[in-house]
Amino acid sequence: MNHRAARGFTLLELMITVLIVAILAAIAYPSYQSYLARAYRSEAYTALNQWANLQEQYFLDQRRYAGDMTSLGAPANPFVTDAGHYSIQTAATATGFTLTATALDNQLALDSACSTLTLSSDGVRAPKDCWR
Repeated sequence: MNHRAARGFTLLELMITVLIVAILAAIAYPSYQSYLARAYRSEAYTALNQWANLQEQYFLDQRRYAGDMTSLGAPANPFVTDAGHYSIQTAATATGFTLTATALDNQLALDSACSTLTLSSDGVRAPKDCWR
């Protein structure tokens, strides 16, 4: 008998491979989404700290806190971060300020638990679980 060497894959082998890839993707994708949310959140941390410094500088110059972002030099009120993941707003009183970063579009979907981050003039950061 003349036996030919089998070439290629059987349908069963192909289906098992597809199943393994699907299981790995189902495990990896949520982890990747969580990583993206945390990475993009660092953009909000940076922006809030930067604008808090500008608020303090404004206070030293004007003896009051700025009531909107344009007073601090932002092109618009609210200010949208460079990557476009967060909108930054400020609220001022006679004794302090609160900066708020609100997630936009895709970031809102990725990071619904921490969609709004705040930083106040007395150093309070909320929500605490989101500031790590």
